Amino acid sequence: MMKESRRALRMIRHHSRKKAASLNMVSLMDIFTILVFFLLVSASDQESLPSMKDIKLPEAYADQKPKENIVILVSGKNIVVAGEIVADARLAVRARNSIIPGLAQKLQAEAVRRTSRRANEKKIKKRGITIMGDKKIPYVLLKKIMLTSASADFTNISLAIAKKPPAMEEEN
Repeated sequence: MMKESRRALRMIRHHSRKKAASLNMVSLMDIFTILVFFLLVSASDQESLPSMKDIKLPEAYADQKPKENIVILVSGKNIVVAGEIVADARLAVRARNSIIPGLAQKLQAEAVRRTSRRANEKKIKKRGITIMGDKKIPYVLLKKIMLTSASADFTNISLAIAKKPPAMEEEN
């Protein structure tokens, strides 16, 4: 075998540089998989309230997003906390007691469950609830729910609404 000249070696190196670039498909697929998982996690991170067909929320303007609180669903028939019916709304309206016993028990149980879960956290926030009530529920019932919540040490009370788009001002 003959030894190639310097010029021949240089030409071989030069021509080998002009090879078409190739993509490593395995790495590309890994990147896209990670991107898809990131988008799925960030999309499901949005806070929202549960929906019930029986409840027609009042409409109002709001800029704040709902907080992650215990949600009390109030329809014309039942009071529901964490998917469990805790009281009959019609009986609660007629009762003379301003505290709803079933609701108070459920809120105290939820408070114990949440504090045991957050026992290692240093900062303790005010306990909060969100009341999702039909716009036709009587004020007496709403007041009793709020008093019951406050008695169970849930003092940060929010009312859920159906967000109304800002009205367009008419030009003269």
